Amino acid sequence: MNSYRSLSFLAFIVIISCNQPSDEHRERISLNEGWRFMKYASDSTPDPLIYDVRPEVTDTRDDKPADAKPTERVETQSEHEVLKPWILPTGNAFISDSNRHYTRPQGSPGQEFEFVQGNFDDSEWESVDLPHDWAIKGPFYKGWGTPVGGGMGRLPSPGVAWYRKSIFLEKSEATQSVFLDIDGAMSYAMVWINGELAGGWPYGYTSFRIDLTDYIKFGEENQLAIRLDNPPNSSRWYPGGGIYRNVWLIKTSQSHIAHWGTFVTTKNVSESSAEVQLQTTIENMSDATSDLEILSSIYSVQGESEVLAKTFPPEQLQIDAGSKSTITSKTSLANPSLWGPPPTQSPNRYIIKSELYRNGQLIDTYNTPFGIRSIEYDPEKGIIVNGEHIPIKGVNQHHDLGALGAAFNKRAAERQLEMLKELGCNAIRIAHNPPAPELLDLTDSMGFLVVDELYDCWERKKTPLDFHLIYPDWHEQDLRALIRRDRNHPSVIMYSTGNEVGEQYTDEAGAKVAAELRAIANDEDPTRPTTASFNYAKPDMPITAEVEVINLNYQGEGIRNAPAYAHLEGINTAPLYPAFHEAYPDKVIISSENAAALSSRGTYLFPVVEGISSPINDSNGGDPAKGYVSAYELYTANFGSSADKVFRSLDQHPYVAGGFVWSGWDYLGEPTPYYLSRSSYFGLIDLAGFKKDRYYLYQSRWRPDLPMAHILPHWNWPDRVGEITPVHVFTSGDEAELFVNGKSLSRKKKGEYEYRLRWDDVIYEPGELKVITYRDGEKWAEDLVSTSGTASQMVLYADRKIISSDGKDLSFITVELMDANGVKVPNATNEIIFDLEGPGSIVATDNGDPTDLTPFPSKTRNAFSGKALVIVQSKKGATGKVKVTANSPGLMSSSIVLEMN
Repeated sequence: MNSYRSLSFLAFIVIISCNQPSDEHRERISLNEGWRFMKYASDSTPDPLIYDVRPEVTDTRDDKPADAKPTERVETQSEHEVLKPWILPTGNAFISDSNRHYTRPQGSPGQEFEFVQGNFDDSEWESVDLPHDWAIKGPFYKGWGTPVGGGMGRLPSPGVAWYRKSIFLEKSEATQSVFLDIDGAMSYAMVWINGELAGGWPYGYTSFRIDLTDYIKFGEENQLAIRLDNPPNSSRWYPGGGIYRNVWLIKTSQSHIAHWGTFVTTKNVSESSAEVQLQTTIENMSDATSDLEILSSIYSVQGESEVLAKTFPPEQLQIDAGSKSTITSKTSLANPSLWGPPPTQSPNRYIIKSELYRNGQLIDTYNTPFGIRSIEYDPEKGIIVNGEHIPIKGVNQHHDLGALGAAFNKRAAERQLEMLKELGCNAIRIAHNPPAPELLDLTDSMGFLVVDELYDCWERKKTPLDFHLIYPDWHEQDLRALIRRDRNHPSVIMYSTGNEVGEQYTDEAGAKVAAELRAIANDEDPTRPTTASFNYAKPDMPITAEVEVINLNYQGEGIRNAPAYAHLEGINTAPLYPAFHEAYPDKVIISSENAAALSSRGTYLFPVVEGISSPINDSNGGDPAKGYVSAYELYTANFGSSADKVFRSLDQHPYVAGGFVWSGWDYLGEPTPYYLSRSSYFGLIDLAGFKKDRYYLYQSRWRPDLPMAHILPHWNWPDRVGEITPVHVFTSGDEAELFVNGKSLSRKKKGEYEYRLRWDDVIYEPGELKVITYRDGEKWAEDLVSTSGTASQMVLYADRKIISSDGKDLSFITVELMDANGVKVPNATNEIIFDLEGPGSIVATDNGDPTDLTPFPSKTRNAFSGKALVIVQSKKGATGKVKVTANSPGLMSSSIVLEMN
């Protein structure tokens, strides 16, 4: 029996996935710059170099309910040559049973195709740098019956495209091993080098490696050609398109530390000591036996410095030609600096530097960042980190970066996490796929807990061409690749093998699939528990026994069971925390998805529902003509619950470890309930990065010691003079007094299981709305909202005024509209035209309006609820000042100056 089925599962681990080479013995070279790119026109026939035959799509609807029942796969027959047999061997290193390894067929398909030839003239192709998302520039598809609907974000992500780049290696490097590392390519990637098909990987979210060694011509130019094929009807959200993560060229000695070849674990962790174990896999790709020695040392990461902490005993080994060998080294560390989540703990980190020697000569170096922490999974308390109970205050996050699309940018991801940390969030569930490796570097350094997730579906499909098509052939490789890459990250506390999978409905057959995935994960990393998120499976169903942690999507609060929801079609479930806790008293329960509340920032509709949670419809919280959802933060998707209802449920069941709200940020696609829009309504933060009112409701709960108060709605209602206009207050205090134009409208105190204060009978009159909040009878915080005049000026402010001139760094500049007296105009929609002078560029604009189908690169953008955003990127190597100016007809222009250095 595995140790983590006991009452307390102890896991101690690690941090980052990868190797950061430190000298000339291992080179890791960015290949992001200087690619040529061509995408076939949507009305043209692509080349026949297909991975596999796909089923015919007969149902192209993408506005199905998110919790619709998945259906069985459709079998296909291949009538002509497909390239799958040549691609499958790429994953052999991640198939544990060597008898199941794939054998590459003879020949090299596509070698005569012109795009893979070195002499092909690609000068007419577009010049791009990576990461690259071919779809994010748009234009958006509008209306019904379009090639891409709201579910996938109305952007042209489907299609077939090619990337080409030449690389040069010196003749003196001919004894080295050469690899291509691709952190993510969407999707069905196939790689040719010098006309030879070297390999590929179909799942668009997996990081993978292609061995180029046997195909390289040393001392000559080598032609890389990568074909991607992103199917339509393949996702429930915006997948992006292209090589949207980083790409690297790796050069090593033939004997070297293997790809993701280290695994750090720790045990007996305390403030006084910790035992550290390092497993290192070494690969000998030469034709002769190698006698090797490895020396590894632990360094403490202290800001930008690294301080030697301990050295492992040296290890000697002999590896046969063409073989791998794994060695284990152990040491103890006194007074370790523990990794843990702020604010009560610090995300301290270490790094192990490993040196590989042959005959006394250094031939390889490999760095393994990690962290030291203890985690206990307690079924009565939840997650305990370094002896401290840490309630999960989490959010679900999709992979897109708003107006920047799927192309990963570290600063954009960091900004998202910074705003979530300000909220009080301490945990991220990666929904529903492996993240960019740099995102986990950020969660490590910032101290977030992470649920690392693999798939949105297994063998049964949610959309006709989603990744259920590759599951039978690739699930082991995808899962082992995810874990092997990420198992050294201390922020990762568990692996999720699936989300709301169709196998919940297939009894013992589904349980068998879940058990296989659990066994793979346990084999790859026995220190962390596995889970899968259930929105249908009940405690008595066999699949729920096949996870170590019970992750419930919406079922804890109940689905469509409250009176306001009972008439709706779909899954109907009473609150199930007690039933799961009784059935599995030795397992932690987590609310892996909850709420699914909806709102459009700064838009308020009347009347306001009297209860604490209501499904949205066209006459209750929704405006179908405009595509907006009321921001009173009481309205939800049909399967969801308001934040108030979720908070009450968690408080009533204290053994639940906490939960992950759906979702932290708005994301492209899945625009429930209005599928003519481009992006979701679920976020606490809108697509542009502007806080919704719900942000402050969560902040009032997740940061109870932060004095804060927030009033809604705004107070610009010229058509509602004399009418009832409810006022709600979110505060970390326990009572509040509301004033309209200096007149008190009463002082109210929160009752049991109440999380907002409501004055639902306020009669609107222009002027000033003020709240003073109290904590234990003492003044705590206050907020003020005033009626404004018409917009007459704009104020610009940047998240950072000084950014790096590395060509990647970003400054996010907010434009806020004000009246002549400097009062914010919360309902302003003025057109804004942006201009830039200096060594930078405007890469995108946005406003957070899910209905706005203006292309993101446009330098003209209407304000939405009084705000707009412009994103400025530095130019590589160019320093100096950048001036960004905003102009709007009838308004004073405004500008801001940034420094590129």
